[in-house]
Amino acid sequence: MTTTPTPASEPLTRQLSHHVSQTVFDGSRLRVVLLVEVYDGAQQQFLETYEQLRSHVESVPGHLGEQLCQSIENPSQWLITSEWESAPPFLNWVSSEEHVRMVKPLHSCVRDTRSLRFHVVRETAHPAAGTGSAPRGGLQTSPRIGDGVIRHALTFTVKPGTEDTVAEILADYASPEPRVDDTTRLCRTSLFLHGNRVVRAIEVRGDLLAALRHVAEQPEVRAVEEAINPYLEQDRDLGDPESARVFYTRAALPAVHHVTAGEPDPAARRHALSYPARPGCGMRLAQLLAEGDAAADDPRSPVLCSTVFQRDDVVVRLVDVRGDLDDGDPAVALGLADAGRVAELTTLLDGAAGADEPALAGGELLRALEGARMDLVTDRRAPGA
Repeated sequence: MTTTPTPASEPLTRQLSHHVSQTVFDGSRLRVVLLVEVYDGAQQQFLETYEQLRSHVESVPGHLGEQLCQSIENPSQWLITSEWESAPPFLNWVSSEEHVRMVKPLHSCVRDTRSLRFHVVRETAHPAAGTGSAPRGGLQTSPRIGDGVIRHALTFTVKPGTEDTVAEILADYASPEPRVDDTTRLCRTSLFLHGNRVVRAIEVRGDLLAALRHVAEQPEVRAVEEAINPYLEQDRDLGDPESARVFYTRAALPAVHHVTAGEPDPAARRHALSYPARPGCGMRLAQLLAEGDAAADDPRSPVLCSTVFQRDDVVVRLVDVRGDLDDGDPAVALGLADAGRVAELTTLLDGAAGADEPALAGGELLRALEGARMDLVTDRRAPGA
């Protein structure tokens, strides 16, 4: 069986289920807000560096425009806003090695940054309205209802042959204090291995950045991070702010879609599945899984909630399941409830059959499920979470 893949730019759906609390695939325009704190006396250096970045980003596909603003009250505070046709082109660019290299000169003149991303829901007149041309990208059709939890993940690889040692180190540490401050709290940390790839998924209520900084400062966590340093494929020096910044920038694995079937079940089991994409196919594979996760609307589905994480060609799906992952239909567990999406998955997975080969079916789906399953290292919930 063969199918014609849906273009990556096509919206996930015009009528998103109310169960979807997060997605980057609905075709809405994206507004990115970057708050920047510049070192005193470095404003001119910052402006010159920004000009070099701006001349490049103007040519990035999907970029519509941006503004650089300086505070009228504090000259050290700057604001960069940019608009994009949709979230995927921005995420592709911001996770690229080219972006990592281009922003490096900013670090010498910037004390702190904070990045916020928003889909456009309502607006007054668009600048393009006066020219008679329609703005590119749509509006988010309706507000999504969340659960107050922010989901994020980090991923990195370790040297082949050291997986068991790393798993033992990562499983054997005292949990950090869950309370960050009056408004932020750690809820859950789940850590998995697939081959030599480590994925750490965290759930936070409140400020994600504050929570990540809080965790990094805990002595028990710092000891674990130092202990695994010799086994990492990418060298890092956590005592060097620039080395740590680059490592965690490359390790970021953003959540691109989250869907839930309703109230959480404390007895549900958490699993993670890895979907290694063919080069350049990671975003489309993540979108395919997001489309398939509409199955969470089915009360008979064993999948209670699902989160898709994606960066470049690394795609991971975290699922909470009633019973065991093997109990039901493997296509549903894989997030591919219909034959058409199973067929397209065949064309997107690295090492799978080509576009002209038969789609996965029957026992092949079971083998695909088993091959995608990540090994659980630790899953920790904060009291009361």
